[in-house]
Amino acid sequence: MGRKGLGELEQQVLLALVRLGGEAYSVPLVVEMEERSGQEVSQSAVFIVLRRLEEKGLLSSRMEGAHETGTGRERRYFRLEPEGLRRLEEARRLFERLWDGIDTVWGQR
Repeated sequence: MGRKGLGELEQQVLLALVRLGGEAYSVPLVVEMEERSGQEVSQSAVFIVLRRLEEKGLLSSRMEGAHETGTGRERRYFRLEPEGLRRLEEARRLFERLWDGIDTVWGQR
């Protein structure tokens, strides 16, 4: 499965997907990430991360045809899998442990 930890952009994509109900295509993910972060997000970078997360088994995807989307375009929808949620929660616990007590350390400077 490769590297065990999640990268920063991987975490951001997974968190945005959770906020969108666990399933979305790339455009709403990018909008959610930009609104939450206040920074511009590359749609192509997000799509690459989505495919990588799918390869890791953290997401699954399905194509929806032009007729179903009502837009005249096909879209690939990504869905958060239980392993993706587990890994996201694991990443949160790791950062919480790393941040625990840091205010005390900063106060010693």
